[in-house]
Amino acid sequence: MSKQNQTVKLNYFRKFEGDVSTVTRPEKFTFPFYYSPDQLSVQAAKELQTYLLEHDEWNKEFWSENGGKMFGVLVVENEKNEIGYLSAFSGRLFGENILSFFVPPIYDILDENCFYHKGEDELNQLTKQIIELENSEELKNLIAFYQKESECSEQEISNYKLKLKASKKRRDELRSSGSFDEEQLIKESQRERYQLKELSNQWKKKLSDIKVQLDEYQEQISTLKNQRRILSAELQEKLFQEYRILNSKNTYKDLIELFSNKTDGIPPSGAGDCAVPKLLQFAFQNNLKPISMAEFWWGASPKSEVRVHENYYPACKSKCEPILNFMLEGIEMEENPLLNPENEVTELEIIYEDDFLLVVNKPANFLSVPGKSKLKSVYDIIKANYPLAEGPLIVHRLDMATSGLLLVAKTLAIYHDLQSQFIKRTIQKRYVALLNGKIEQNEGIIDLPIRPDIEDRPRQLVCFEHGKKATTKFEVIEQKENKTLIYFYPITGRTHQLRIHAAHQLGLNAPIVGDELYGSFSSRLHLHAESLEFEHPISKKRIKLKSEGRFE
Repeated sequence: MSKQNQTVKLNYFRKFEGDVSTVTRPEKFTFPFYYSPDQLSVQAAKELQTYLLEHDEWNKEFWSENGGKMFGVLVVENEKNEIGYLSAFSGRLFGENILSFFVPPIYDILDENCFYHKGEDELNQLTKQIIELENSEELKNLIAFYQKESECSEQEISNYKLKLKASKKRRDELRSSGSFDEEQLIKESQRERYQLKELSNQWKKKLSDIKVQLDEYQEQISTLKNQRRILSAELQEKLFQEYRILNSKNTYKDLIELFSNKTDGIPPSGAGDCAVPKLLQFAFQNNLKPISMAEFWWGASPKSEVRVHENYYPACKSKCEPILNFMLEGIEMEENPLLNPENEVTELEIIYEDDFLLVVNKPANFLSVPGKSKLKSVYDIIKANYPLAEGPLIVHRLDMATSGLLLVAKTLAIYHDLQSQFIKRTIQKRYVALLNGKIEQNEGIIDLPIRPDIEDRPRQLVCFEHGKKATTKFEVIEQKENKTLIYFYPITGRTHQLRIHAAHQLGLNAPIVGDELYGSFSSRLHLHAESLEFEHPISKKRIKLKSEGRFE
Protein backbone atom coordinates (compact mmCIF):
# COMPACT_ATOMS: atom_id res chain seq x y z
CA MET A 1 0.00 0.00 0.00
CA SER A 2 1.27 3.46 -0.84
CA LYS A 3 2.26 5.93 1.86
CA GLN A 4 -0.45 8.26 0.58
CA ASN A 5 -3.15 5.63 1.13
CA GLN A 6 -1.80 4.88 4.62
CA THR A 7 -2.11 8.57 5.50
CA VAL A 8 -5.64 8.71 4.12
CA LYS A 9 -6.69 5.72 6.20
CA LEU A 10 -5.24 7.25 9.37
CA ASN A 11 -7.22 10.41 8.76
CA TYR A 12 -10.61 8.73 8.41
CA PHE A 13 -10.49 5.24 9.96
CA ARG A 14 -11.47 5.62 13.60
CA LYS A 15 -11.17 2.98 16.27
CA PHE A 16 -14.06 2.81 18.72
CA GLU A 17 -13.58 4.89 21.85
CA GLY A 18 -15.89 2.60 23.78
CA ASP A 19 -15.19 -1.08 24.42
CA VAL A 20 -16.82 -3.17 21.67
CA SER A 21 -14.88 -6.39 22.33
CA THR A 22 -17.99 -8.14 23.66
CA VAL A 23 -20.31 -6.83 20.96
CA THR A 24 -21.45 -9.51 18.52
CA ARG A 25 -20.28 -8.79 15.02
CA PRO A 26 -22.99 -9.05 12.31
CA GLU A 27 -22.61 -12.09 10.08
CA LYS A 28 -23.93 -10.22 7.03
CA PHE A 29 -23.82 -6.61 5.86
CA THR A 30 -26.86 -4.40 6.52
CA PHE A 31 -29.68 -4.41 3.96
CA PRO A 32 -29.62 -0.61 3.44
CA PHE A 33 -33.25 -0.03 2.46
CA TYR A 34 -34.97 -1.66 5.46
CA TYR A 35 -33.00 -2.30 8.62
CA SER A 36 -32.64 -2.00 12.35
CA PRO A 37 -29.06 -0.86 13.14
CA ASP A 38 -26.78 -3.40 14.82
CA GLN A 39 -24.92 -2.63 18.06
CA LEU A 40 -21.64 -1.71 16.35
CA SER A 41 -23.34 0.80 14.05
CA VAL A 42 -25.26 2.25 16.99
CA GLN A 43 -21.99 2.69 18.93
CA ALA A 44 -20.36 4.33 15.89
CA ALA A 45 -23.34 6.64 15.49
CA LYS A 46 -23.19 7.63 19.18
CA GLU A 47 -19.50 8.49 18.91
CA LEU A 48 -20.16 10.57 15.80
CA GLN A 49 -23.01 12.34 17.60
CA THR A 50 -20.67 13.12 20.48
CA TYR A 51 -18.28 14.67 17.97
CA LEU A 52 -21.11 16.75 16.50
CA LEU A 53 -22.11 18.00 19.95
CA GLU A 54 -18.59 19.34 20.46
CA HIS A 55 -19.15 21.86 17.67
CA ASP A 56 -21.53 24.48 19.06
CA GLU A 57 -21.40 26.58 15.89
CA TRP A 58 -22.53 23.54 13.87
CA ASN A 59 -25.44 22.73 16.15
CA LYS A 60 -26.75 26.28 15.98
CA GLU A 61 -26.98 25.77 12.23
CA PHE A 62 -28.45 22.26 12.55
CA TRP A 63 -31.28 23.67 14.67
CA SER A 64 -31.89 26.74 12.52
CA GLU A 65 -34.72 27.12 10.04
CA ASN A 66 -32.44 25.49 7.43
CA GLY A 67 -32.89 22.19 9.22
CA GLY A 68 -30.50 19.40 10.07
CA LYS A 69 -28.45 16.93 8.08
CA MET A 70 -28.32 13.19 7.35
CA PHE A 71 -25.17 11.48 8.60
CA GLY A 72 -23.92 7.96 8.05
CA VAL A 73 -21.50 5.55 9.69
CA LEU A 74 -19.86 2.49 8.17
CA VAL A 75 -18.32 -0.10 10.50
CA VAL A 76 -15.24 -1.57 8.79
CA GLU A 77 -12.33 -3.92 9.35
CA ASN A 78 -8.84 -2.90 8.24
CA GLU A 79 -5.99 -5.09 6.99
CA LYS A 80 -4.78 -5.59 10.58
CA ASN A 81 -8.19 -7.09 11.45
CA GLU A 82 -8.97 -4.04 13.59
CA ILE A 83 -12.57 -2.89 13.84
CA GLY A 84 -13.36 0.79 13.40
CA TYR A 85 -15.72 3.06 11.58
CA LEU A 86 -15.95 5.78 8.94
CA SER A 87 -18.27 8.80 9.00
CA ALA A 88 -19.92 10.83 6.25
CA PHE A 89 -22.63 13.40 5.64
CA SER A 90 -25.09 13.55 2.76
CA GLY A 91 -24.66 16.36 0.25
CA ARG A 92 -22.64 19.28 1.55
CA LEU A 93 -22.06 20.42 5.10
CA PHE A 94 -22.23 24.21 5.48
CA GLY A 95 -21.39 24.60 1.81
CA GLU A 96 -18.31 22.37 2.04
CA ASN A 97 -17.57 18.95 0.57
CA ILE A 98 -14.42 18.15 2.54
CA LEU A 99 -14.22 18.40 6.34
CA SER A 100 -11.97 16.58 8.77
CA PHE A 101 -13.43 13.46 10.41
CA PHE A 102 -15.67 12.78 7.36
CA VAL A 103 -14.68 10.76 4.29
CA PRO A 104 -14.30 12.82 1.10
CA PRO A 105 -16.94 12.92 -1.66
CA ILE A 106 -16.83 10.50 -4.58
CA TYR A 107 -16.22 13.50 -6.82
CA ASP A 108 -15.44 16.96 -5.46
CA ILE A 109 -17.44 19.37 -7.57
CA LEU A 110 -16.25 22.23 -5.32
CA ASP A 111 -12.59 21.72 -6.27
CA GLU A 112 -11.36 25.00 -7.77
CA ASN A 113 -9.85 23.08 -10.69
CA CYS A 114 -13.07 21.23 -11.45
CA PHE A 115 -14.27 21.64 -15.05
CA TYR A 116 -17.75 22.31 -13.71
CA HIS A 117 -16.83 25.81 -12.53
CA LYS A 118 -15.83 26.91 -16.02
CA GLY A 119 -19.03 25.42 -17.38
CA GLU A 120 -21.09 27.16 -14.69
CA ASP A 121 -19.42 30.46 -15.57
CA GLU A 122 -20.43 29.97 -19.21
CA LEU A 123 -23.99 29.11 -18.17
CA ASN A 124 -24.14 32.15 -15.90
CA GLN A 125 -22.88 34.36 -18.73
CA LEU A 126 -25.57 33.03 -21.07
CA THR A 127 -28.19 33.55 -18.38
CA LYS A 128 -26.97 37.11 -17.88
CA GLN A 129 -27.26 37.82 -21.61
CA ILE A 130 -30.78 36.35 -21.69
CA ILE A 131 -31.88 38.44 -18.71
CA GLU A 132 -30.37 41.59 -20.21
CA LEU A 133 -32.20 41.01 -23.50
CA GLU A 134 -35.51 40.12 -21.84
CA ASN A 135 -35.33 43.21 -19.61
CA SER A 136 -33.90 45.66 -22.14
CA GLU A 137 -35.72 48.99 -22.42
CA GLU A 138 -35.70 48.72 -26.20
CA LEU A 139 -37.55 45.41 -26.09
CA LYS A 140 -40.02 46.67 -23.49
CA ASN A 141 -40.68 49.80 -25.58
CA LEU A 142 -41.05 47.69 -28.71
CA ILE A 143 -43.57 45.37 -27.01
CA ALA A 144 -45.51 48.35 -25.66
CA PHE A 145 -45.46 50.07 -29.08
CA TYR A 146 -46.65 46.89 -30.83
CA GLN A 147 -49.48 46.49 -28.32
CA LYS A 148 -50.50 50.17 -28.66
CA GLU A 149 -50.43 50.03 -32.47
CA SER A 150 -52.40 46.77 -32.46
CA GLU A 151 -55.09 48.43 -30.36
CA CYS A 152 -55.10 51.47 -32.67
CA SER A 153 -55.38 49.18 -35.66
CA GLU A 154 -58.34 47.33 -34.21
CA GLN A 155 -60.03 50.59 -33.21
CA GLU A 156 -59.54 52.35 -36.55
CA ILE A 157 -60.68 49.33 -38.57
CA SER A 158 -63.67 48.87 -36.24
CA ASN A 159 -64.65 52.55 -36.65
CA TYR A 160 -64.37 52.32 -40.44
CA LYS A 161 -66.56 49.22 -40.45
CA LEU A 162 -69.20 51.14 -38.50
CA LYS A 163 -68.94 53.88 -41.11
CA LEU A 164 -69.49 51.29 -43.86
CA LYS A 165 -72.45 49.90 -42.02
CA ALA A 166 -74.00 53.36 -41.84
CA SER A 167 -73.33 53.93 -45.59
CA LYS A 168 -74.97 50.62 -46.44
CA LYS A 169 -78.00 51.54 -44.36
CA ARG A 170 -78.24 54.87 -46.21
CA ARG A 171 -78.03 53.12 -49.60
CA ASP A 172 -80.70 50.66 -48.57
CA GLU A 173 -82.99 53.55 -47.60
CA LEU A 174 -82.37 55.25 -50.98
CA ARG A 175 -83.26 52.04 -52.77
CA SER A 176 -86.45 51.74 -50.73
CA SER A 177 -87.49 55.32 -51.59
CA GLY A 178 -87.25 54.54 -55.31
CA SER A 179 -85.16 57.64 -56.02
CA PHE A 180 -81.57 56.44 -56.62
CA ASP A 181 -78.81 55.89 -59.13
CA GLU A 182 -77.94 52.18 -58.77
CA GLU A 183 -74.68 52.43 -60.65
CA GLN A 184 -73.49 55.24 -58.40
CA LEU A 185 -74.48 53.30 -55.26
CA ILE A 186 -72.57 50.23 -56.46
CA LYS A 187 -69.46 52.29 -57.18
CA GLU A 188 -69.70 53.87 -53.75
CA SER A 189 -69.97 50.47 -52.11
CA GLN A 190 -67.00 49.15 -54.07
CA ARG A 191 -64.92 52.20 -53.22
CA GLU A 192 -65.61 51.84 -49.49
CA ARG A 193 -64.75 48.13 -49.48
CA TYR A 194 -61.52 48.93 -51.34
CA GLN A 195 -60.67 51.63 -48.78
CA LEU A 196 -61.30 49.13 -45.94
CA LYS A 197 -58.97 46.65 -47.60
CA GLU A 198 -56.34 49.34 -48.08
CA LEU A 199 -56.67 50.41 -44.46
CA SER A 200 -56.30 46.80 -43.26
CA ASN A 201 -53.25 46.27 -45.48
CA GLN A 202 -51.61 49.46 -44.22
CA TRP A 203 -52.01 48.39 -40.63
CA LYS A 204 -50.93 44.83 -41.42
CA LYS A 205 -47.74 46.15 -43.02
CA LYS A 206 -47.04 48.52 -40.13
CA LEU A 207 -47.57 45.82 -37.49
CA SER A 208 -45.56 43.33 -39.53
CA ASP A 209 -42.57 45.68 -39.58
CA ILE A 210 -42.72 46.02 -35.80
CA LYS A 211 -43.18 42.25 -35.42
CA VAL A 212 -40.02 41.64 -37.45
CA GLN A 213 -38.06 43.65 -34.92
CA LEU A 214 -39.70 41.77 -32.05
CA ASP A 215 -38.95 38.42 -33.69
CA GLU A 216 -35.30 39.37 -34.03
CA TYR A 217 -35.15 39.89 -30.26
CA GLN A 218 -37.02 36.65 -29.56
CA GLU A 219 -34.77 34.74 -31.92
CA GLN A 220 -31.69 36.03 -30.11
CA ILE A 221 -33.22 35.03 -26.77
CA SER A 222 -34.29 31.58 -28.08
CA THR A 223 -30.84 30.98 -29.53
CA LEU A 224 -29.18 31.83 -26.23
CA LYS A 225 -31.65 29.65 -24.29
CA ASN A 226 -31.01 26.74 -26.62
CA GLN A 227 -27.25 27.21 -26.23
CA ARG A 228 -27.71 27.24 -22.46
CA ARG A 229 -29.89 24.10 -22.55
CA ILE A 230 -27.36 22.17 -24.66
CA LEU A 231 -24.41 23.34 -22.55
CA SER A 232 -26.25 22.46 -19.33
CA ALA A 233 -27.08 18.96 -20.60
CA GLU A 234 -23.49 18.39 -21.76
CA LEU A 235 -22.14 19.69 -18.46
CA GLN A 236 -24.50 17.49 -16.45
CA GLU A 237 -23.65 14.40 -18.48
CA LYS A 238 -19.93 15.02 -18.08
CA LEU A 239 -20.43 15.47 -14.34
CA PHE A 240 -22.35 12.18 -14.10
CA GLN A 241 -19.47 10.48 -15.92
CA GLU A 242 -16.98 11.89 -13.41
CA TYR A 243 -18.79 10.04 -10.61
CA ARG A 244 -16.87 6.78 -10.99
CA ILE A 245 -18.55 4.40 -8.56
CA LEU A 246 -16.44 1.50 -7.24
CA ASN A 247 -17.70 -1.84 -5.90
CA SER A 248 -16.18 -4.67 -3.87
CA LYS A 249 -15.09 -6.44 -7.07
CA ASN A 250 -12.88 -3.46 -7.96
CA THR A 251 -15.17 -2.60 -10.88
CA TYR A 252 -16.10 0.97 -11.80
CA LYS A 253 -19.30 2.32 -13.34
CA ASP A 254 -20.35 5.93 -13.77
CA LEU A 255 -23.78 7.32 -12.90
CA ILE A 256 -24.94 7.28 -16.53
CA GLU A 257 -24.33 3.51 -16.66
CA LEU A 258 -25.92 2.87 -13.27
CA PHE A 259 -29.15 4.75 -14.08
CA SER A 260 -29.45 3.61 -17.70
CA ASN A 261 -32.31 1.24 -16.84
CA LYS A 262 -34.40 3.97 -15.27
CA THR A 263 -37.34 5.48 -17.20
CA ASP A 264 -35.51 8.52 -18.56
CA GLY A 265 -31.98 7.24 -17.97
CA ILE A 266 -31.04 10.48 -16.21
CA PRO A 267 -29.59 10.23 -12.69
CA PRO A 268 -31.46 12.38 -10.15
CA SER A 269 -29.85 15.50 -8.77
CA GLY A 270 -27.51 14.68 -5.90
CA ALA A 271 -27.00 11.03 -6.91
CA GLY A 272 -23.69 9.80 -5.55
CA ASP A 273 -23.53 12.46 -2.84
CA CYS A 274 -25.44 10.59 -0.11
CA ALA A 275 -23.55 9.33 2.93
CA VAL A 276 -23.57 5.57 2.27
CA PRO A 277 -22.13 5.68 -1.29
CA LYS A 278 -19.37 7.99 -0.01
CA LEU A 279 -18.58 5.57 2.82
CA LEU A 280 -18.50 2.45 0.65
CA GLN A 281 -16.41 4.19 -2.02
CA PHE A 282 -13.77 5.16 0.52
CA ALA A 283 -13.79 1.68 2.07
CA PHE A 284 -13.27 -0.07 -1.27
CA GLN A 285 -10.55 2.39 -2.31
CA ASN A 286 -8.64 1.75 0.91
CA ASN A 287 -9.04 -2.01 1.40
CA LEU A 288 -11.44 -1.68 4.29
CA LYS A 289 -14.01 -4.45 4.66
CA PRO A 290 -17.60 -3.18 5.26
CA ILE A 291 -19.33 -4.83 8.22
CA SER A 292 -22.48 -2.78 8.82
CA MET A 293 -23.94 0.68 8.29
CA ALA A 294 -26.53 3.12 9.60
CA GLU A 295 -27.81 6.58 8.71
CA PHE A 296 -29.34 9.03 11.16
CA TRP A 297 -30.83 12.52 11.08
CA TRP A 298 -29.25 15.22 13.22
CA GLY A 299 -31.01 18.51 14.00
CA ALA A 300 -34.30 20.16 13.16
CA SER A 301 -36.64 18.67 10.60
CA PRO A 302 -37.00 20.50 7.29
CA LYS A 303 -40.33 22.28 6.87
CA SER A 304 -41.64 19.96 4.17
CA GLU A 305 -40.05 16.64 5.11
CA VAL A 306 -40.49 14.53 8.23
CA ARG A 307 -37.15 13.93 9.90
CA VAL A 308 -36.70 13.21 13.62
CA HIS A 309 -33.52 14.09 15.48
CA GLU A 310 -31.28 11.02 16.10
CA ASN A 311 -33.68 8.67 14.28
CA TYR A 312 -32.20 6.07 11.93
CA TYR A 313 -33.39 6.04 8.32
CA PRO A 314 -33.06 3.68 5.35
CA ALA A 315 -31.07 4.71 2.30
CA CYS A 316 -33.12 6.67 -0.23
CA LYS A 317 -34.22 4.57 -3.18
CA SER A 318 -34.50 7.17 -5.94
CA LYS A 319 -30.88 8.30 -5.61
CA CYS A 320 -29.16 5.34 -4.00
CA GLU A 321 -30.81 2.07 -5.03
CA PRO A 322 -29.04 1.62 -8.41
CA ILE A 323 -25.76 2.83 -6.88
CA LEU A 324 -25.86 0.60 -3.80
CA ASN A 325 -27.09 -2.45 -5.70
CA PHE A 326 -23.91 -2.15 -7.79
CA MET A 327 -21.56 -1.24 -4.92
CA LEU A 328 -22.70 -4.17 -2.79
CA GLU A 329 -22.34 -6.81 -5.50
CA GLY A 330 -20.37 -9.73 -4.08
CA ILE A 331 -20.98 -8.73 -0.45
CA GLU A 332 -23.06 -11.12 1.64
CA MET A 333 -25.97 -9.02 2.79
CA GLU A 334 -28.94 -9.44 5.11
CA GLU A 335 -32.14 -10.43 3.35
CA ASN A 336 -34.78 -7.82 2.69
CA PRO A 337 -37.18 -8.54 5.60
CA LEU A 338 -40.10 -7.99 3.25
CA LEU A 339 -38.88 -10.89 1.09
CA ASN A 340 -38.51 -13.29 4.01
CA PRO A 341 -40.30 -16.56 3.08
CA GLU A 342 -41.58 -16.78 6.66
CA ASN A 343 -43.65 -13.65 6.00
CA GLU A 344 -45.19 -14.99 2.81
CA VAL A 345 -48.98 -14.98 2.83
CA THR A 346 -50.89 -17.71 1.01
CA GLU A 347 -54.35 -17.25 2.54
CA LEU A 348 -56.29 -14.17 3.54
CA GLU A 349 -58.67 -13.79 6.44
CA ILE A 350 -62.12 -13.07 4.97
CA ILE A 351 -64.23 -10.78 7.17
CA TYR A 352 -67.29 -10.67 4.90
CA GLU A 353 -68.34 -12.32 1.63
CA ASP A 354 -71.37 -12.68 -0.62
CA ASP A 355 -71.94 -13.24 -4.34
CA PHE A 356 -70.90 -9.69 -5.22
CA LEU A 357 -68.01 -8.65 -3.00
CA LEU A 358 -65.79 -9.58 -0.11
CA VAL A 359 -63.75 -7.82 2.57
CA VAL A 360 -60.39 -9.24 3.61
CA ASN A 361 -58.06 -8.46 6.49
CA LYS A 362 -54.79 -7.53 4.79
CA PRO A 363 -51.68 -8.41 6.81
CA ALA A 364 -48.99 -5.82 7.50
CA ASN A 365 -46.06 -5.68 5.05
CA PHE A 366 -48.17 -7.15 2.27
CA LEU A 367 -49.04 -5.46 -1.03
CA SER A 368 -52.63 -4.60 -1.96
CA VAL A 369 -51.89 -4.83 -5.69
CA PRO A 370 -48.82 -6.01 -7.65
CA GLY A 371 -45.92 -3.57 -7.73
CA LYS A 372 -42.56 -3.42 -9.51
CA SER A 373 -41.20 -6.18 -7.29
CA LYS A 374 -42.13 -9.85 -7.54
CA LEU A 375 -43.84 -9.76 -4.15
CA LYS A 376 -47.23 -11.43 -3.94
CA SER A 377 -50.23 -9.20 -3.32
CA VAL A 378 -53.87 -9.40 -2.19
CA TYR A 379 -54.83 -9.12 -5.85
CA ASP A 380 -52.75 -12.20 -6.74
CA ILE A 381 -54.41 -14.33 -4.07
CA ILE A 382 -57.92 -13.12 -4.94
CA LYS A 383 -57.32 -13.70 -8.66
CA ALA A 384 -56.12 -17.23 -7.96
CA ASN A 385 -59.05 -18.06 -5.66
CA TYR A 386 -61.71 -16.37 -7.82
CA PRO A 387 -60.64 -16.97 -11.43
CA LEU A 388 -64.06 -15.96 -12.82
CA ALA A 389 -64.10 -12.59 -11.02
CA GLU A 390 -63.86 -9.66 -13.44
CA GLY A 391 -62.57 -6.11 -13.24
CA PRO A 392 -59.77 -4.52 -11.20
CA LEU A 393 -61.05 -6.43 -8.11
CA ILE A 394 -59.28 -4.26 -5.47
CA VAL A 395 -61.57 -1.27 -4.85
CA HIS A 396 -59.12 0.75 -2.73
CA ARG A 397 -55.59 0.29 -1.43
CA LEU A 398 -53.74 0.19 1.84
CA ASP A 399 -50.02 0.98 2.14
CA MET A 400 -47.92 -2.16 2.09
CA ALA A 401 -46.97 -1.61 5.75
CA THR A 402 -50.58 -1.01 6.86
CA SER A 403 -52.84 -3.87 7.90
CA GLY A 404 -56.63 -4.01 7.93
CA LEU A 405 -59.87 -4.14 6.00
CA LEU A 406 -59.69 -4.13 2.23
CA LEU A 407 -62.74 -4.11 -0.05
CA VAL A 408 -62.81 -6.43 -3.09
CA ALA A 409 -65.39 -6.45 -5.90
CA LYS A 410 -66.23 -9.63 -7.81
CA THR A 411 -67.66 -7.87 -10.88
CA LEU A 412 -66.85 -4.73 -12.82
CA ALA A 413 -70.28 -3.22 -12.08
CA ILE A 414 -69.83 -3.73 -8.32
CA TYR A 415 -66.33 -2.27 -8.58
CA HIS A 416 -67.62 0.92 -10.24
CA ASP A 417 -70.43 1.27 -7.68
CA LEU A 418 -68.04 1.00 -4.72
CA GLN A 419 -65.51 3.27 -6.42
CA SER A 420 -68.26 5.86 -6.82
CA GLN A 421 -68.97 5.66 -3.10
CA PHE A 422 -65.31 6.35 -2.37
CA ILE A 423 -65.30 9.31 -4.75
CA LYS A 424 -68.45 10.71 -3.11
CA ARG A 425 -66.89 10.01 0.31
CA THR A 426 -69.92 8.10 1.54
CA ILE A 427 -67.72 5.18 2.61
CA GLN A 428 -66.56 5.60 6.19
CA LYS A 429 -63.17 4.28 7.32
CA ARG A 430 -61.51 4.29 10.70
CA TYR A 431 -57.90 3.45 11.44
CA VAL A 432 -56.31 2.73 14.78
CA ALA A 433 -52.66 3.65 15.34
CA LEU A 434 -50.07 3.72 18.09
CA LEU A 435 -48.03 6.93 18.09
CA ASN A 436 -44.57 7.60 19.49
CA GLY A 437 -45.37 10.56 21.74
CA LYS A 438 -48.21 12.22 23.59
CA ILE A 439 -50.85 14.42 21.95
CA GLU A 440 -52.12 17.59 23.64
CA GLN A 441 -55.54 17.61 21.93
CA ASN A 442 -58.05 14.83 22.51
CA GLU A 443 -59.53 15.33 19.05
CA GLY A 444 -59.17 17.57 16.02
CA ILE A 445 -58.59 17.86 12.29
CA ILE A 446 -55.26 17.88 10.46
CA ASP A 447 -55.19 19.68 7.11
CA LEU A 448 -51.77 19.46 5.46
CA PRO A 449 -51.38 19.21 1.64
CA ILE A 450 -49.16 16.37 0.41
CA ARG A 451 -47.14 15.62 -2.70
CA PRO A 452 -44.58 12.91 -3.60
CA ASP A 453 -40.91 13.50 -2.85
CA ILE A 454 -39.70 13.07 -6.43
CA GLU A 455 -36.10 12.67 -5.25
CA ASP A 456 -36.87 10.01 -2.65
CA ARG A 457 -39.93 7.95 -3.55
CA PRO A 458 -42.07 6.55 -1.99
CA ARG A 459 -41.66 9.27 0.66
CA GLN A 460 -44.17 12.12 0.64
CA LEU A 461 -43.74 15.81 1.50
CA VAL A 462 -45.95 18.48 2.98
CA CYS A 463 -46.16 21.16 0.29
CA PHE A 464 -48.49 24.17 0.47
CA GLU A 465 -47.61 25.23 -3.08
CA HIS A 466 -48.00 22.02 -5.12
CA GLY A 467 -49.44 19.49 -2.67
CA LYS A 468 -52.91 17.96 -2.96
CA LYS A 469 -55.41 18.66 -0.21
CA ALA A 470 -55.21 16.07 2.56
CA THR A 471 -57.49 16.09 5.60
CA THR A 472 -57.64 13.74 8.58
CA LYS A 473 -59.87 13.73 11.65
CA PHE A 474 -58.37 12.19 14.82
CA GLU A 475 -59.59 11.08 18.23
CA VAL A 476 -57.29 10.06 21.09
CA ILE A 477 -58.20 6.77 22.77
CA GLU A 478 -55.50 6.39 25.42
CA GLN A 479 -52.11 7.85 26.39
CA LYS A 480 -49.57 5.86 28.34
CA GLU A 481 -45.77 5.87 28.78
CA ASN A 482 -45.20 8.49 26.07
CA LYS A 483 -47.34 6.51 23.62
CA THR A 484 -50.75 7.48 22.23
CA LEU A 485 -53.40 5.09 20.96
CA ILE A 486 -55.51 7.01 18.47
CA TYR A 487 -58.30 6.75 15.90
CA PHE A 488 -57.81 8.27 12.46
CA TYR A 489 -60.71 9.13 10.15
CA PRO A 490 -59.26 10.01 6.72
CA ILE A 491 -61.46 12.49 4.86
CA THR A 492 -59.20 12.32 1.80
CA GLY A 493 -57.10 9.36 0.70
CA ARG A 494 -53.56 10.49 -0.19
CA THR A 495 -50.56 8.19 -0.19
CA HIS A 496 -49.01 7.99 3.32
CA GLN A 497 -51.56 10.59 4.49
CA LEU A 498 -51.99 9.24 8.03
CA ARG A 499 -48.27 8.61 8.43
CA ILE A 500 -47.37 12.15 7.33
CA HIS A 501 -50.15 13.79 9.37
CA ALA A 502 -49.03 11.90 12.47
CA ALA A 503 -45.30 12.56 12.10
CA HIS A 504 -45.04 16.06 10.64
CA GLN A 505 -44.25 18.93 13.00
CA LEU A 506 -47.33 20.81 11.76
CA GLY A 507 -49.46 17.71 12.30
CA LEU A 508 -49.39 15.69 15.52
CA ASN A 509 -45.56 15.66 15.63
CA ALA A 510 -45.69 12.04 16.83
CA PRO A 511 -44.80 9.40 14.22
CA ILE A 512 -46.60 6.08 14.12
CA VAL A 513 -44.63 3.38 15.93
CA GLY A 514 -42.67 1.31 13.42
CA ASP A 515 -42.79 3.90 10.64
CA GLU A 516 -39.29 3.52 9.19
CA LEU A 517 -39.89 6.32 6.65
CA TYR A 518 -41.11 9.05 8.99
CA GLY A 519 -40.24 7.71 12.44
CA SER A 520 -38.31 4.73 13.80
CA PHE A 521 -37.91 1.16 12.59
CA SER A 522 -39.82 -1.56 14.43
CA SER A 523 -41.19 -5.02 13.73
CA ARG A 524 -44.16 -3.49 11.89
CA LEU A 525 -46.02 -0.25 11.28
CA HIS A 526 -48.59 0.15 14.06
CA LEU A 527 -51.39 1.30 11.77
CA HIS A 528 -54.50 -0.80 11.16
CA ALA A 529 -57.61 -0.14 9.04
CA GLU A 530 -59.99 -1.20 11.77
CA SER A 531 -63.51 -0.47 10.52
CA LEU A 532 -65.27 -0.02 7.19
CA GLU A 533 -68.84 1.10 6.46
CA PHE A 534 -70.41 1.21 3.00
CA GLU A 535 -73.68 0.78 1.12
CA HIS A 536 -74.12 -2.62 -0.47
CA PRO A 537 -74.46 -2.03 -4.26
CA ILE A 538 -77.29 -4.58 -4.57
CA SER A 539 -79.25 -4.63 -1.30
CA LYS A 540 -78.58 -0.91 -0.61
CA LYS A 541 -78.16 -1.79 3.08
CA ARG A 542 -75.34 -0.21 5.13
CA ILE A 543 -72.66 -2.79 5.82
CA LYS A 544 -70.58 -2.18 8.96
CA LEU A 545 -67.45 -4.28 9.50
CA LYS A 546 -64.69 -4.25 12.08
CA SER A 547 -61.33 -5.95 12.59
CA GLU A 548 -59.54 -4.93 15.77
CA GLY A 549 -55.88 -4.05 15.41
CA ARG A 550 -53.41 -5.90 17.60
CA PHE A 551 -50.04 -4.25 18.19
CA GLU A 552 -48.07 -6.82 20.15
